[in-house]
Amino acid sequence: MKSTIWKYHLEVEDLQQIEMPVGAEVLSVEVQNGQPCLWAKVYPTKLNVVCKIATVRTGHSANHAEGLQYIGTYQLHGGSFVGHVFWGVV
Repeated sequence: MKSTIWKYHLEVEDLQQIEMPVGAEVLSVEVQNGQPCLWAKVYPTKLNVVCKIATVRTGHSANHAEGLQYIGTYQLHGGSFVGHVFWGVV
C-alpha cells in the first residue's frame, strides 16, 4: 500500500479530536496562510482512529497534554501566541 501525505487543519483550542487512518505518522505542525496545520504520512485505509490533539500555550498548564507525544510548536499574531502541540490515539 502506498503512503500519502495528508494535511489536517487545527483549531486554536486546548483540546480537539481528529480522525486519521490507522498507523498514521505525524510529521510536523506549522502555520499555513494563518491557519495551524498538522501534516501526517498516512496509508489510506477504511479504518480510522480518533486522535487527541492538545495545544499548550507558553506559560499555561500542560495537564491536558499528559501522556501525549510532542509534535511541534507554532506561532500566531506575530509571535504573541505560541502553541505547543501534542498528540496521541484516544
